[in-house]
This record gives sequence, C-alpha cells and structure tokens, in this order.
Amino acid sequence: MSKLFLVPTPVGNLGDMTFRGVEVLKSVDLILAEDTRTSRVLLQHYGIETPLQSYHIFNEHQTVAGLVERLKSGTTIAVVTDAGTPGISDPGFLLVREAVKDGIEVECLPGATAFVPALIDSGLPCDRFVFLGFLPHKKGRQTAIQALADEERTMIIYESPYRLVKLLTELAAVVGEDRQVSVSREISKLHAETARGILAEVLAHFAQGQVKGEIVVILAGKPS
Repeated sequence: MSKLFLVPTPVGNLGDMTFRGVEVLKSVDLILAEDTRTSRVLLQHYGIETPLQSYHIFNEHQTVAGLVERLKSGTTIAVVTDAGTPGISDPGFLLVREAVKDGIEVECLPGATAFVPALIDSGLPCDRFVFLGFLPHKKGRQTAIQALADEERTMIIYESPYRLVKLLTELAAVVGEDRQVSVSREISKLHAETARGILAEVLAHFAQGQVKGEIVVILAGKPS
C-alpha cells in the first residue's frame, strides 16, 4: 500500500537524525527534497541511496498532482526539507492535503523542529504560545507586527539573519524596548547562540556585527 512520510531532518548537527528516520528514507521508493544538494549530504552521511527529486515552494503547485498519482499507483514517498520538519514554514502542506483528500495514508515522524529547542531555551513561558513562522517581507508586514502588540501568549517568529536587526527594531517600536525576548541561531551547531534580555539589549547585541545562521525569535507576550 502506498504511503506518504514526512521525515524531519537535523536543524544543524547531523547526529540529531533519528534511527527510524534513516530507516524510512532507505525503505521508500522516492525522496522529495527541498534542495537536493543539501539533502544529498545527509543521505550520503547515512548511506541512503534512495532516488531523490526536487520539491520546493517554486514547483510544488505544478508537481503535486503528479505526485499524488504516483502515490495512488503504489509508490511510497518521503518528504524532507533542508532542516527540520516538512510543512513547518517549509514545503509539504500541499502534498499532505491532497494525499489526505485521496485517502492516501500519511505519517509524520517525530523529530527535529527549530522552534521547540528555541522556545525551551528562551526561559519564557511555554505553556501557551503561538507560532507565527516568517512574517511578510513587504506587503502586510507592518500590519502583522502591529497585531502582535496585544498578544498575551509567547510568540515564535522565524527570521532571516539579514532582517533580524530590522525585525527587532520594528518589534521594539510596537511592543516597547523593555519587552523580554530571546533569539536563538545556529541551533545544535558548533557556534550555536541564544541571546536573552529585553528588546533593547538583544537589539544592541546583534547590531554590532553581521548576523549568520537560521534565526528563531521568541517574544514574550503582553503582560496580563
């Protein structure tokens, strides 16, 4: 019987890959990868020789129908992204939605997701939180940021290292420079860093030089 697997991959350290994740990637007929060059490094590291096909935000709308037909014909497929769990601010959702519509079995393996360690490391309340992913880059950005002013839950935001200082500046202008925030980058890698404090302090820290790595911003909610 055909089946669609979503397989989390390490957000940094290759050692974070699960045993079962490796087993699934070896057993399926096809692996869909956000960037085949990045994923090939992981596959070679674990001796996985399963055929690889590109599947990313620029081609998923055009390829999803054909992939569903392959699943219906009995092909087993696994989806991976460059890092973390497919479908979380990465390709995967469309294929899952269409597979479910057609009665195809779907299974997401538990594993690496960048925002979970960043949230726990932040020291901010994690009993109630809202995941916002990447905010709009241009159109609708200010509206989205303004909407955060009255949010009482801890907020999780993904951001590019090139826009981090801009984001922290925008947040400070809306929620105040004294709001608590935590910024994690390069999670599980050699140069992993988490900067905690009020927005003014963390902004000053990252404004000193070039920021590198994947970024997760954890912003404290509005005091009740």
